Amino acid sequence: MDLSTTYMGLQLKNPVVLSASPLSKELDTIMKLEDAGAAGVVLYSVFEEQIEADADALDHYLTRGAESYQEAISYFPQIGEYRRGPDEYVAHVAKAKEAVDIPIIGSLNGVATGGWVDYAKKIQEAGADALELNVYFVATDPNLSSAVVEDLHVDILKAVKAAVTIPVAVKIGPFFSSMSNMAKKLDDAGADALVLFNRFYQPDIDLANLEVKPDLKLSTSDELRLPLRWIAILAGNVQCSLAATTGVHTAEDVLKLTMAGADVTMMCSAVLHHGIARVTEVIDGVTKFLEAKDYASLAQARGSLSQQSCAEPAAFERANYMKALNSYSLSIPA
Repeated sequence: MDLSTTYMGLQLKNPVVLSASPLSKELDTIMKLEDAGAAGVVLYSVFEEQIEADADALDHYLTRGAESYQEAISYFPQIGEYRRGPDEYVAHVAKAKEAVDIPIIGSLNGVATGGWVDYAKKIQEAGADALELNVYFVATDPNLSSAVVEDLHVDILKAVKAAVTIPVAVKIGPFFSSMSNMAKKLDDAGADALVLFNRFYQPDIDLANLEVKPDLKLSTSDELRLPLRWIAILAGNVQCSLAATTGVHTAEDVLKLTMAGADVTMMCSAVLHHGIARVTEVIDGVTKFLEAKDYASLAQARGSLSQQSCAEPAAFERANYMKALNSYSLSIPA
């Protein structure tokens, strides 16, 4: 079965790519991911705060409370291990490129142009096949207009695109007043891909100690619906590639997103929870489904259930909301 796909002009053997996480911290793990069938790896992110040498504060917010969940213990390494300066991170990119044949995508996480441009150049020089800009921004200032927030994303993209020649993806959150318009702005500004969506980690309140605490929970397949809906809406309306992330755990998840119009599907939580073998299981499941349904290739299925292609386009809009409410069967326990 031909599972090949194209992402930002990169030819991939299948649509399963590892999203940015500490899984890519060790070369041995990257090699095992390739052996398991992963078509590409997005390296763990370099944080803007790290570039600005604010590592102590970053350590405080990333590691406090992480041990509360077994799956999260190794998600964020100790800052002494995780923090890598420009030379170390660039060296890691170069070593990863030497170690595997699959594409290696660098990742920058922040909200300002600042050191991103210089870092982007160094990552390109190290041999990265592409770059992912993870714009993790929560607009808490009531005086900050939506236009300013949108311009922030576009300005970051334009600054980096002007500095490098490798493809650049933008990973964004879903909280825009007009998601379609924001996607179009980034597409028009030269984004080679949109990664939907950034999963903002929500804090919790510790009632025992009366304090706000970080609370890291791995995703589940239930979170797939949001990227699935917007990829289905955007497919065919933007020129750039579309990557789905958050909630990709099974072969069924990959198939649904592909049929919605995704070029690649990015996994992280499923591998952290189940191990690297999960990648092979998912790819095998995709192959079996396509063969059983007599598809000639994954490309034949891609976009077949996007808003432009499905029999009921309104299912991705308000009509689906009304139908869901009307079809719900209410059963109240006695």
